[in-house]
Amino acid sequence: MITVTSSPLNPEEITNTVRNYGNGAIITFLGTTRELSEGKDVLYLEYEAYQPMAEAMLEQIVMEIQEKWDINHVAIAHRTGKLAIGEISLVVAIGSEHRAEGFQAAQYTVDRIKTIVPIWKKEVFKDGSIWIGSELEYQN
Repeated sequence: MITVTSSPLNPEEITNTVRNYGNGAIITFLGTTRELSEGKDVLYLEYEAYQPMAEAMLEQIVMEIQEKWDINHVAIAHRTGKLAIGEISLVVAIGSEHRAEGFQAAQYTVDRIKTIVPIWKKEVFKDGSIWIGSELEYQN
């Protein structure tokens, strides 16, 4: 399951897509909106994505995981739009035979998303905002 959506994410539903009787481990990572960033109070986040390319890059990450760890049960869901503090922006669920490769694959997935997927985050503060995730961060 791969999705980039403006709808709220349901971690339990997403995690259930990787359940399988051959998997001894189910690893779920939740990325959430935190209230502080670099010592500043965050009011909310906004995520934008180039959806067709973002979903294609997420599929590429799944293929990389399958090659590295022989894991066939991967779900990635990323939220777009305005998110309040505490809301879930990312769910990565991995179903694997053993826990070690499941944890490794989950860490790899989150790191690769931040590196190659065209999804941008805007942190909004009382005194302005900053776009995160680009080589040259833009402040206003």
